[in-house]
Amino acid sequence: MKFRNYLQLLFGISTYFPFIYNLRSKSKGSGGTFSSRYCIAVWFRHLISIFGKTNKKKFNYIAEIGPGDSIGVGILALLLGAKKYYAFDVVKFADIDKNLIIFKEIVRFLKNRENIPNEKEFPKVNPMLNDYDFPSYIYSDEYLEHSLRDENLEKIEYSISNQNRDDSLIVYENEWDTFNSKVKENSLDLIFSQATMEHIDEVERSYETMNLYLRKGGLISHSIDFRSHGYASTWDGHWLYSDLYWKLLRGRRPYLINRLPLSKHIKFMKLNNFEILDNQIIKNLSNIKNKNKNFFSDFDENDFTSSVTYLLGSKKN
Repeated sequence: MKFRNYLQLLFGISTYFPFIYNLRSKSKGSGGTFSSRYCIAVWFRHLISIFGKTNKKKFNYIAEIGPGDSIGVGILALLLGAKKYYAFDVVKFADIDKNLIIFKEIVRFLKNRENIPNEKEFPKVNPMLNDYDFPSYIYSDEYLEHSLRDENLEKIEYSISNQNRDDSLIVYENEWDTFNSKVKENSLDLIFSQATMEHIDEVERSYETMNLYLRKGGLISHSIDFRSHGYASTWDGHWLYSDLYWKLLRGRRPYLINRLPLSKHIKFMKLNNFEILDNQIIKNLSNIKNKNKNFFSDFDENDFTSSVTYLLGSKKN
């Protein structure tokens, strides 16, 4: 076992000591959306992938699971026509001042019709695109001029500073695994996430909730990273740990990673009335020699080489 793995194990064990755990849990973590360009990269990767399969470009009521350090992805969606954005995270990482800066940077990006940040700038953001030019075939000059009119910009800026008010376009809550009660059943057009579903503890329940709150024909769009996130020396090494070892390594840290493979997500999607429209898998060589362990009893052969995927699904009528 490498030294880093020992450190991960020791840290996990340390969380069982209340003083250490409480001290660490007060520190502000990172959710990922640290810059406007990252938010732009995320939204357009999802949007262009969705458009390619459905020809849809506008979603009135949308929700993001795990927005992270900002709600910039949702701000961009509002600027491009969404009427309401729900952000659900385990912790409210984002602050108003940061979001206002990101808002202004995204507005400038749209007005200039800049190119989408590509895989060289954000190599870990999936799905990848074939073309990173600004998608004028989706958003025409006329469409953007209407979306970026002063009245709309003022309303979005007001909503950033006044989240959760009745007249705000933004709802930001930290009970994201159940979407709380602010979302009406059969009301959402799109639910999306970026590298979040691998951190959810109750994945099946989350897909049930998505089905509950999406309208018929509504979409889910998820980029999921099945890799070990540094908790093992190989990308798939976390699947080799015993249940006891994983329990100690994880400690009391919620939403670490759930170790579920691709086939589980596909299973839960199908059980919850979703038709799979797209499944873009990034393959990696498997480091697992013994596939007969009990842990792998529910694995498909495809799971052992699926390190990242982009899943697009539609709620059936």
